Amino acid sequence: MGDFNLALVIVAIVVCVLVFLFNVYLLVNYQHPDDANQAYFPKFIVVLGLSIAAISILMLPADVANRQACRHAIYNGACNLTLPMKDLWLAIYIADALLVFFVIPFAMFYYEGDQDKSVWKRIKSALIWVTLTAIICGVLLGILYELVGKVDFTVRHLSSTVRDFPRTWTTSSRQPCIDPRSKQCAAYSSGAASEKIWTMRTTFPEYVVALATIIGSVLFSIFGGVGIFALPLGLIFSFIRRPKAVITRSQYIKGATDLGKKARDLKKAVDTLRQEERSGSKGKSWRKNIKSVEKELLILEDDVKALEEMYPQGEEAETSWAITVLGYLAKFVLGILGFIVSVAWVAHIIIYLLIDPPLSPFLNEVFVKLDDVWGLIGTAAFAFFCFYLLLAVIAGAMLIGLRLVFITIHPMKWGGTLMNSFLFNVGLILLCSISVIQFCATAFGYYAQATSAQEIFGHTLQSLRGIKYLYKYNVFPYIFLGFAIITLVYYLIFGWRRKKLSAKFQLST
Repeated sequence: MGDFNLALVIVAIVVCVLVFLFNVYLLVNYQHPDDANQAYFPKFIVVLGLSIAAISILMLPADVANRQACRHAIYNGACNLTLPMKDLWLAIYIADALLVFFVIPFAMFYYEGDQDKSVWKRIKSALIWVTLTAIICGVLLGILYELVGKVDFTVRHLSSTVRDFPRTWTTSSRQPCIDPRSKQCAAYSSGAASEKIWTMRTTFPEYVVALATIIGSVLFSIFGGVGIFALPLGLIFSFIRRPKAVITRSQYIKGATDLGKKARDLKKAVDTLRQEERSGSKGKSWRKNIKSVEKELLILEDDVKALEEMYPQGEEAETSWAITVLGYLAKFVLGILGFIVSVAWVAHIIIYLLIDPPLSPFLNEVFVKLDDVWGLIGTAAFAFFCFYLLLAVIAGAMLIGLRLVFITIHPMKWGGTLMNSFLFNVGLILLCSISVIQFCATAFGYYAQATSAQEIFGHTLQSLRGIKYLYKYNVFPYIFLGFAIITLVYYLIFGWRRKKLSAKFQLST
């Protein structure tokens, strides 16, 4: 048993190192050339945040494996040698909350500060904003914790009459109690009047995790609901709308001319906005136009990329076209596989979460059977479904950000991502990762039973005063399912349409 726990610790350390190295690789390849050899503090926060998000997702399968470590123990106290998962969960999510609400905003304020100012002035300005945020959040958390930082558990006071021990023991599955008249113990047949509310105060770290989970759950329900079908269907319809053949040179020149006109219109708009900024007239209309320009720039870049795909140039034009075709085929295959996973997720939510009592354990039973084949298969499948849900959240956030002007757009591009965009997306991933874990711990409650994650995100969170009703009536799963259905219908109606080049852009007055 000790060897098993030692192996689990070694695997955990190796996985953490691999996650850290992979995130460094992502940072190096995604960063903008302007950030090369500088902005080391934001880069450190990016790697740290991505590592914590990935490790938090992987901790749920590790929690299941840790629970199984002492299942077949042959001596007392074997479970004391397992990993302290509850302490690790709280440490991870307190670090998550600190990064999301304090460290990442500080790094963004510092990075986006006036470059003409000294380093100290930029640090001072960022500290002022973060300190004000910390004071406000601290006061609100303290008040809420003092007023409603309690958990209300529904318990039943059970009692039964006492009888002399019988000379012959006749209890069986058909006759579960000694009393032959009722066939049931008096405690079992007690009415609703025996139910009582047992109240206790939760710990402050658990309360902070709970509130962060609520904020993340709102975003998760919207972004995840949109992304659960937008992620695979976006890949499938991208294959359907793919360029079927290389266009002619005249068609390429015409498309390039139209895009050039659009680029000139955007440049005029940017120059106008710069003049308004210098004059100090940065009102509501100016901020709205800034976001509109950001959105149009992203659309213009996509149009340029699509035009280049349809007319590859250079000495390796044929090779470039072949790679483009293979890329769309890969998108189609991944989209089909992703759609199957998305349908499985939605079906599991309906069957296991929204129907009471559940019709079937469904995916829980699949993971258990895979564990019977080989333990790592079930754990790996479990981790994959959790990661897929996080990818769906990211896909939904990017899609909604491109559709709505009032949401700040921070795209991630290979070799062209600035640190403020990196920090924004890392904060979003961290905030939603808490809710992804909580949702997975609930959705896979049968498979993840008796784990520390279920204790924190199941019993405590779902019994927290004022918050428990959101989980009692499955508010977040219903919102998730509603957005998923709307997204599915939208893609089935409009997803096949080929996108036209953008029209001329004008600033709103």
